[in-house]
Amino acid sequence: MAEKIILGIDPGTLHLGYGIIAVNKNMISTVCLGEVRLNKLETQQLKLLKIYEKIKALILEYKPDECAVECPFYGENVQSMLKLGRAQGVAMVAALSLGLPVAEYYPKKVKQSVTGNGNASKEQVAKMLQTLCKMDVMPKSLDATDALAVAVCHHFNSGLGDGSGKKYSDWSSFLNDNKTRIKK
Repeated sequence: MAEKIILGIDPGTLHLGYGIIAVNKNMISTVCLGEVRLNKLETQQLKLLKIYEKIKALILEYKPDECAVECPFYGENVQSMLKLGRAQGVAMVAALSLGLPVAEYYPKKVKQSVTGNGNASKEQVAKMLQTLCKMDVMPKSLDATDALAVAVCHHFNSGLGDGSGKKYSDWSSFLNDNKTRIKK
């Protein structure tokens, strides 16, 4: 039995990636991963509804303990950024509506956590996940492996995922900000 199950989400309005990992004594295994193809749906509203329904269905089926979502980052196309932010928001609401805590991570933080290089390519991330999650076959969807990477990042960062990569200069400031993590 897994000590923790984590759902990772790579939001998108054409393809939404999802990945679920099980963690048992720091051994990571892939429970499932895939993508939701949204490009054939006609309206933005239908895409958002599909995202909501899929995330809720995944949570009800696999019963993850936590959810991690990749944050959109600012690009040159403001309309794309708005659509991506909506997709992220709907995915988060689906998880929150079922009582799951949600953490957010920036793409650079996800890549850094998985490969050690914040500028790694999607292919490099996928290859490292193959090793970390003990997958025999390389998944075909990079959206799915990106989502799996978000879940792995969340595990590696012990759920402190505000995406900021906050650094602490001493133990007392770390302990002060993380009182819920202290075991007595």
